[in-house]
Amino acid sequence: MSEDKFLNVSNVFKAFGEGESRQEVLKGMDFSVAKGEFCVLLGPSGSGKSTLLNIIGGIDSADDGYISIGGDKLRDMDEKALTQYRRKHLGYVFQLYNLIPNLTVQENIEVGAYLSDNPLDINELLETLGLYDHRNKLPNQLSGGQQQRTSIGRAIIKNPDILLCDEPTGALDYNTSKDILKLIEDVNQKYGNTVIMVTHNEAIQYMADHTIKLRDGQVRKNIINDNKISATELDW
Repeated sequence: MSEDKFLNVSNVFKAFGEGESRQEVLKGMDFSVAKGEFCVLLGPSGSGKSTLLNIIGGIDSADDGYISIGGDKLRDMDEKALTQYRRKHLGYVFQLYNLIPNLTVQENIEVGAYLSDNPLDINELLETLGLYDHRNKLPNQLSGGQQQRTSIGRAIIKNPDILLCDEPTGALDYNTSKDILKLIEDVNQKYGNTVIMVTHNEAIQYMADHTIKLRDGQVRKNIINDNKISATELDW
């Protein structure tokens, strides 16, 4: 399996509902992502991007077609194998932080370490996240941006092959959003994780290596960005 075909999405279909209420959400999605790429799935609400992210994440399954990671097809995995796939290979960052309220920043991040055979060094990661001085605080003592940094830490400490980000700046203000995007950019460059980020924010595509533009459940544009800019330069 060549490096440029690390993640393959091959003719993926997905529908919800039955009979007249049946809705085709994904209509033959087709693209691939290289190892270590920062890839943005860009599209309006209802374009199918979060559904696609859930299928890549093994949370949902395709009706037809397949997704493969490093040559392994998700549809061939039983529930036990899928659980192992999620534990070993994936990190998730959502719009909601989902932190455990009675655990400190460091303890919340360390929850992710228990799922890995090869976790990152906690102190080094806390420094990268800008959270070392806040490591003993509880979530309710943090700003929204600090809480999202903690959730990114929890996802990244297990050193996943793929970091799945579902609108990670959706609940944050402009400046904090840029800080979080810069952090994800730094994590991608430092640790080499493949990043798949779902967003409806057009500006974010300019910091990505690869943009998949979605509309009505189909790939409308597949763009490799040879002149990407830093997250700090983004404007919207």
